[in-house]
Amino acid sequence: MPDDNQVFGVVTEHNGGNHVRVRCMDGRERMGRIPGRMKYRVWINEGDVVILEPWDWQDEKGTIEWRYEDQDADQLRREGHIE
Repeated sequence: MPDDNQVFGVVTEHNGGNHVRVRCMDGRERMGRIPGRMKYRVWINEGDVVILEPWDWQDEKGTIEWRYEDQDADQLRREGHIE
């Protein structure tokens, strides 16, 4: 589950490299950056549910912290955490 400064999001577009467009559950659309520790280990595709931590200094961008597997994402949808 996300911390206080993190939000659920759904990846809407892969912009190449390590950048994705994420529709966050707080109603904002942000540019997400995939950190190096995840870049080659976790493949992030359109439609994936992620946890995004918005940047303090630039709220329209953030860092991807976690990607949920399909089963976990379905459970979050059933529980009403994401749309």
